[in-house]
Parts: sequence; structure tokens; C-alpha cells
Amino acid sequence: MRPPAAKQFRPVWLSSYFPAALPAGRGRLLVHVLNRVGADGAVRDACRSRVLESALALALMDRCGSAHHDARARIVSYLERHQNGEDLIDTTVAAAALGRVTRQPARRQTLDAIVSRVPDFTGSRKRALAQAIFTMLGVAVDQADPGDIAPHAVDVKALHPWAAVQTAAVNAILGRVAGRRRAGWEDVTRLASTQRPGRVWEGNLLIHLSVLHALVDVPGMESVVDAGLNTALRHQREDGGLPFVTDTDTWSTVLVGLALSSADAPREVTHRIAQHLVHVQHANGGWSYTDHAQLPDTDCTTVAVEFLHQLDPVAYRDPIDRALDALVAVRGADGGFPTYGAGTPSEACMTAAAINALSTRVRHRHLIQPALRFLADRQMRDGSFPPGWSSSRLHTLFRAYLATHHSPISPAVQHMSDRIAGLVQSTQNADGGFGHRDGASSDAISTAYALIILAGQRDPAPAAHATGYLLTQQRPDGSVISIPDMLGPRPFPYHVPVLTDAFTLLALGHLTPRIRPSRVAVPGRRHGNAQLSQRTAP
Repeated sequence: MRPPAAKQFRPVWLSSYFPAALPAGRGRLLVHVLNRVGADGAVRDACRSRVLESALALALMDRCGSAHHDARARIVSYLERHQNGEDLIDTTVAAAALGRVTRQPARRQTLDAIVSRVPDFTGSRKRALAQAIFTMLGVAVDQADPGDIAPHAVDVKALHPWAAVQTAAVNAILGRVAGRRRAGWEDVTRLASTQRPGRVWEGNLLIHLSVLHALVDVPGMESVVDAGLNTALRHQREDGGLPFVTDTDTWSTVLVGLALSSADAPREVTHRIAQHLVHVQHANGGWSYTDHAQLPDTDCTTVAVEFLHQLDPVAYRDPIDRALDALVAVRGADGGFPTYGAGTPSEACMTAAAINALSTRVRHRHLIQPALRFLADRQMRDGSFPPGWSSSRLHTLFRAYLATHHSPISPAVQHMSDRIAGLVQSTQNADGGFGHRDGASSDAISTAYALIILAGQRDPAPAAHATGYLLTQQRPDGSVISIPDMLGPRPFPYHVPVLTDAFTLLALGHLTPRIRPSRVAVPGRRHGNAQLSQRTAP
């Protein structure tokens, strides 16, 4: 994600092309992001409430006859405020949780919508999860639904730990619908092992609640379920809802660190961030999205590497090398990289992320060309890539675009890069912004992703137009307004506002090195449509 070396920039752009408010807006954003860095170097921002977890908590409370009357009333109020929204999945789930009538075609449409927004290799498993969600909410599924689930959709073999636990819970829940016996002892043991009073396993409330629903009718698990529900309700937000995860503190920290480094923030602050990241680095060299999780992921690990490398590649040589060794250890035989663990499917976005990290060390550059070939092979006809971990297709696009700029590239890779740039430039909205998908209304975080690509083009006009849109989405305190973007699990979006601020600051970090002060007008000297001198203003 880091900006490419200065020598790779195309000719500079004059500041007169860009909104006059850009320097002040960038300054307010920088101050706002700096203020999010804690004394220990961590960046903490609460994950906002989500309909899915709120609905599952309400259903569990009703099934257990919970005495948490105030907490229940607040969840009901939260769901009532979200039952008539624009998102099909949220409205269907909220209605089901509230006992509203949801017709089978609507549920079938919701299932299809979920599967259509995830990578092919996980489609069957996500359909099983969606059907389990309706079952947990007490909504009957038709008799044909269980038969839609492929045999491997509920097989825990070769899954990373999170998916294995989630799948074991889904297996138990759908087994009851199909008339099979309760969860076997092995599954019960696996599920119960995630439950400790006061602790959400791996920080994931969706898995936590799914496990409780799977155990709710297992003899002897009553106290486990009661304690688990109490733990979940500790994370109820002020608006009455529950979030997807307890926090994304490490992911937020690595992103803010890289954004601040790209914005030439005070090094005392960026080194404080770096020292915190070194402290929470796993023994195997990777990082997780939160320091409450044990499973490292490619996303956090690669961005941490880029940040530490950009800040000081010598001082942080050891943590960088350990992280890169962990990254290489999960590389697929196809040259690509997965999100979690060796042997799991390689993905376009994670492969692009890995390329950007591997480019920081010469000893790993022999892995870049196979990874680029994998990436080029995954590019679709319109220039985009399969769904990743963002609702916006522009997320994978900007990371793939950057992956083509950190090493010599072949004609095929250059073609991939050109197609990415062409797609982005052809889908800019009239207001200058970009949406999650072609034709969608503009949002700030998608526009920030696009601006990173536009900052590498010859024509400044699209970048200037996008910058203008971003400035309209900035609050007086410097923060940036946007819609939920990150996905977890796919395709369910969750919202941590500081991520929008970080990506916007990072985009401006890519843009500003190309901008120079406009030249001073001198009579008789012309440059384009303006009379300009050949000297830049001081």
C-alpha cells in the first residue's frame, strides 16, 4: 500500500489543478488521525453495531428465557431502526429476528445475494452459514434448502481455526433441521473449548453467538450458554446493537501507521506505533487483526511489513524478516497467497498485498513474478478481480495496481495494470467520487481507493475531481464520513470509522508528492491555457 518510489512518479501536477481547500483539509485529517494514536502506540476505535450479531443475540436471549430485560429492549429498538433499510440482508435478518413475516422467496433471494458476493471457493459454505442464520432466528427453511448444501460445505477438514469452529456450529444447527442427531462429542468439545467467561474467542462475536446457538440444546451446556450470553452482552454498544468483533485494533494500527508514515507525520509518533506492533507480533512472525486473536492473517502482516520498511528498514529488520518468513510459509503452490494458513485457497487481494510486502527485500523478489502471474490470471474481463475483504471492488484494484509498480513487469502485467487504470477512469461518478460497484453512489472510502490509482496517471483531472469529492465528505474535526466497507465474514460488511480516515490519508499520501505549487504568472509566457513562468513559486 505504500507509495512507490519518487523516481516512479510521472511529471508533477500544479496545485492550481486541485481544490484550494486541499492543504487545509489534509492538515485537519492528519491532526485527527494523529490524535487517534494512544500513548502505547495503538490505534483503537470500536467496531460499530451490526444487525446480524444483534439479531442472533436477541434470538438466543428469547430461546434461553434470559432475564436481561433492559439489554433485550435495547436490541429490539436497534433492530426496529434497521428493519426498513436498503440492504436486503439486513432487512431480512432484522425482520426475522423481530418475528415479522419473511416469505420464503425473500429468504431465498437473500441466500442468493450472499453467495453471489463471495469467492467461488467459499460459496457453498456461505450458503450453509446463511441457512443456519435463519434457523438460529427461528425461521423455518423449506425442505429443499438443506439439500442445497454441498457435502464439503460443512466439512471442517483443511479449514483454518475460525472457519472450522464456525462450520462445526453450522453443522450442528443444520443437523437439527435435517432431523439428524445433535452435535457429536467431537464437535461439542471443539465448540465448548471456545467458551471462557468474559472472553470472546478470537474477538469474533459472530462465531461466539453461533457456538452458543449450537450448544443451547446440548445437555449439560446450560451454564456454558448462560455465561457466553453474559459475555456477549458486555459488548453491547450505546445504540443497543452488538458488533461483529470486539475490536480491530491491530488492523487499525498498521493502517494508521502506514498512512501517517506516507504523510510525513512526526517520527516520534510513527516509531511509537512501530514499537507497539513489534510488541504484539506473534511468535511465528505474523500479526492478527486484533491482539485478542491468535490466528495471524496475510492482510495485517503485509501492511505491517510495508509500514516498518517505510519507517526504518534497518531498525526494524528483524521483525520485518520474521514477518516475511511467515508470509512465505503460507504461499500456495500456484504462486498466490491465501488470507489464512498454508493449504487454504490463494486470493487475488492477498496476493497483491504479499507482492507489495515481498518487494521490500531482495531475497524474496524471485517470488514476485509467479505471484504477478497468479494475479493476472485472476483478472476478470472488465478489469476487476474476484471479491475480496471489502465491499468495494476498488480495494483489490488499488492493491493490485500498486503490486505492478514495485518490480520490473512483463507485458502481461503491464496490460493488467493498464486495464485497472482504464476501469477506474471509466467508472468515476459525476460528483467525482466512486462507489462500491459500477453505478453505485459515491462513498469516501471507495473514492480513496480509486485516488491511489488516479495518483499514478498522467491526467490530473480525475484525481482532482476525486479529491474534491473527498473534501465534501470531511467533517469539521477532520474525520471523513463513509459507509461500512470491510467484510467479515464475507459478504457481511462491518464498520470501524478510523479505517476510512486512514485510507483517505494514505490516498493523499500517494497524491501530494506529485503536486507542486502553481507557477507565477509572467506576461508573455504561456503554458497550456495559462500564462505561467518556468519557475515555481517559493
